[in-house]
Amino acid sequence: MEHNETKRSAQITEQYFAFLDQHVEDVANGNATDFLELNQIANALHITHSHLSDSLQKSTGHHPCHFYDLKIIEKAKSLLKETDLSIAFIAKSLTYDPSNFSKFFKKFTGQTAGEFRKQQKLTSLKVPKSSP
Repeated sequence: MEHNETKRSAQITEQYFAFLDQHVEDVANGNATDFLELNQIANALHITHSHLSDSLQKSTGHHPCHFYDLKIIEKAKSLLKETDLSIAFIAKSLTYDPSNFSKFFKKFTGQTAGEFRKQQKLTSLKVPKSSP
């Protein structure tokens, strides 16, 4: 019986991550106006909020919100690296007030969005030395 529960938890975790990937893209691209709450995501996955939370906790050791935030940060990093969009525009596209976004970004990365972008540009400018 426990094997089936573990298997189901892994399945729910996989479905949750796939849902988050698509949902974060939808919000960033303007196809959704706001991030869903966990109970709304659980409903979309046809499970209860507590079942979603318990399953992710069991599979990963973390609450679903942890991964939700990480997916948003991952998207923000991608936009900061790959576009010249302003940080304020990126924040708004991810439904954040720019000042709150700065705090949110720094909490997860240890640096501001501006510092992150500057570091990425410097890293990409460094040309590897060729060997003779």
